[in-house]
Amino acid sequence: MGFYKTLYGAALVAAFAAPALAQDMNAIEARQGQFKLYGHNIAVLGGMAQGRMDYDAEMAQTAADNLFHLTRHDQSRLWPEGTDSSMVMETRAKAEIWENLDDFTAKFVALQEASAALQGVAGDGLDALRPAVGAVGASCGACHEDYREES
Repeated sequence: MGFYKTLYGAALVAAFAAPALAQDMNAIEARQGQFKLYGHNIAVLGGMAQGRMDYDAEMAQTAADNLFHLTRHDQSRLWPEGTDSSMVMETRAKAEIWENLDDFTAKFVALQEASAALQGVAGDGLDALRPAVGAVGASCGACHEDYREES
């Protein structure tokens, strides 16, 4: 009888944990999707800034607008505690995010500010674009250095 009680208890715990795990996985997938969209737009802007593709004012402005709006997406439900790389294999988010949430948030605000500055100059020519793209890259890198596992 003890075995069945244990089995029943484990099934009950799993039944209650499954919705929370599904929500956490949804949050991870959503934030990863957001990062892919960041990368898609930054690749366009970086390609122009580095001379790997011709500068196109309209394309640069669109990518900068996209990046600006992506950084304004509400983050509150994308980072539930326990969705770090030590708990979930499908993520590269370090546990340090939740240990240093104020610093992590400050780094995200820096990305928001850099993307706003980039949006303001993206269509103004390559000389204006290059330093603004560099500032966005630096803000991304600062966060990755502290809060993202290597791949």
